[in-house]
Amino acid sequence: MSLDMWNEDGSYRGLGAEFDPDWFLTDAQKELRAKIIDLSRTTLRANAIESDKGFVFPRKNFEALAELGLLALNVPKSMGGLGENHIATAMAVETIARYGCPSTAMCFVMHCSAVAALMLRHHGNPAIDKLVGRLSKECLVGTLSLSDPATGSHVWFLMSSGAERDGDGFVISKKASWTTSGGFADWYVAQTTSPDFEGNYADFSTWLVMADEVTANPGSWDGMGLRGNQSGPIEIDKVRVAAERLVGPVGDGATSNDEATDPFFLFGTASCWNGIALSMIDLARKHTTRKTHVDVGLRVCDYATIQDYVGEALIRTNASRMMTYGVCQEMDRLTGNCDWSIHADVENNPRATLVPWSWSAKYLASSNVTEVSDKMLHACGGTAYKAGLGMERLLRDAKAGWVMAPTNEVVRNFLGRAGLLGFEALDLWNQEVNQRALDNEIKKMTPAQKAALAERLLAS
Repeated sequence: MSLDMWNEDGSYRGLGAEFDPDWFLTDAQKELRAKIIDLSRTTLRANAIESDKGFVFPRKNFEALAELGLLALNVPKSMGGLGENHIATAMAVETIARYGCPSTAMCFVMHCSAVAALMLRHHGNPAIDKLVGRLSKECLVGTLSLSDPATGSHVWFLMSSGAERDGDGFVISKKASWTTSGGFADWYVAQTTSPDFEGNYADFSTWLVMADEVTANPGSWDGMGLRGNQSGPIEIDKVRVAAERLVGPVGDGATSNDEATDPFFLFGTASCWNGIALSMIDLARKHTTRKTHVDVGLRVCDYATIQDYVGEALIRTNASRMMTYGVCQEMDRLTGNCDWSIHADVENNPRATLVPWSWSAKYLASSNVTEVSDKMLHACGGTAYKAGLGMERLLRDAKAGWVMAPTNEVVRNFLGRAGLLGFEALDLWNQEVNQRALDNEIKKMTPAQKAALAERLLAS
């Protein structure tokens, strides 16, 4: 089944290369893409089917990616990595999702985002330098654990966590509701409220935590799609860590998110959804160019309606890809092609200026894949409704994009408020008083109600 999209001569049955925006890629990146496509043909695609049927974490796929050096894709060559940039990361994720396995692609996004958090603050930290030098050699899979069971998709608000100073180290605790690769990753980038926390939830810190320090229930994931990503709750229960496991300064969490984890996560997930959308179009091409209605002598692809479906899907998907690659191109420009040495100055955070563009890329890709996956199923009719063609699995995978934090509703609200009122109006940690709303409610109150409110406020 791994060869279901390849002809005997090795040619691909999907869209042609003329629909790929290759002007974004270097020759080396095109060669890397060819290697990932071939790996998908021989390994990743078959394992995707296995992962989906049995909720199997794609460890075998990561072992194959490690052989290409991809687990250290953004680590400098001087530290044992490939030294690649943001565009290469987007390309790799999109290619894995399109030709191989969306679950692997999503786990890979989380890995790359966690690596980015480490590389941002690796300067002068021997624990981080030692780990990133081993990533591909030993197939050490990382992931992010930033969520909180008390705040849902508001993952930046960490209420079920904490950290305390303990001599020359720290004791950290955390409960997380959604952690991709939870229980299967070899290391985690986790966030908690900072040591000496005084109630300001904008004050949080980032930690490097190893697999044996995490309590999880591996294999409990039962999601509709992306069944191999094993996204589930984890707990870090009063674990003592050395000072070098603090990633960056105390209180660096918000900066780390804006400059490292969020950019890589947002353009990474966008690339995953773009890859799934392309794979749906590929499957539609494979099916509709081969299926014939004998009664009228027409292939399914000969109908104008089907051509219209595919044409719109192509235009919208490539618009989304252009958005994603465009954001990555600007990140490359601002950072000297993902040169982590610029962050020896902790105040140098150029990716953070692109936050609204990263949000937009995530929204556009996850919205598009929802539409494209439905339309391509319609184009292929009853055959697509069955599992054999592969669309049914991809459609379920695609549904994760809309609801994955930050959800599309949250992103729209953020961008709408920021566009109308400025970014300060977002009030992510619920610190600003909405004076207009407060005044409006007070004017509705009777004198007795105002007196009761005043008494309650004075007593608090």
